[in-house]
Amino acid sequence: MRRSGPGRGGTPLARLRRRLGLERNELRRRVDRLQRMIALVLLVVLLGVAPPLAAWAASWSYESGVRAEAAERANRSQVVATVTSTRAASGDRYIHETVQATWQGADGERRTGTLPGWKNAAVGAQRTIWVDREGAPAIPPRPHSRTVTDAAYAGIATVLGCSVPVLVAYVLVRRRCDRHRYDMWEADWARMDADANPRS
Repeated sequence: MRRSGPGRGGTPLARLRRRLGLERNELRRRVDRLQRMIALVLLVVLLGVAPPLAAWAASWSYESGVRAEAAERANRSQVVATVTSTRAASGDRYIHETVQATWQGADGERRTGTLPGWKNAAVGAQRTIWVDREGAPAIPPRPHSRTVTDAAYAGIATVLGCSVPVLVAYVLVRRRCDRHRYDMWEADWARMDADANPRS
């Protein structure tokens, strides 16, 4: 009958030690323990290095984004543009996607130019647009959501950047240990063959 319950397989700590290869098991070779120990050291190094670097990268990205937000908002302003014609200027490639409009620049002077069209754009229709200090149309300032997203991406990228060399190091260690294990198995099989056939 199969045993069940917390007693099966030992205590959780014992199971963890066995999974990590830290228990005293005569079937486990020295190279196995060495591999597990190196893996634990690499894991500790990763946990000690990656979080602080990720926090620093996220903080640096966030502060840079906030400065960019402030700079763009300082150099751009919102004005109301009024459609004067739904036919774009001659030679405009996107005649069906633009309108002619006028608006007042930050310096108080009136500007005239081509703007991307919008739904139900008719002569006299008005729309709020962003302009730079010269009064030329500009894209909206950087949104704060982008700053937060970039900071999160910076933190994640830093963790991945720290994980890759650690993973590569472990793969190289494991490959070296596997090669050593195979050599030991070959030596054991050769010794068993020699013991079974002493004359040969």
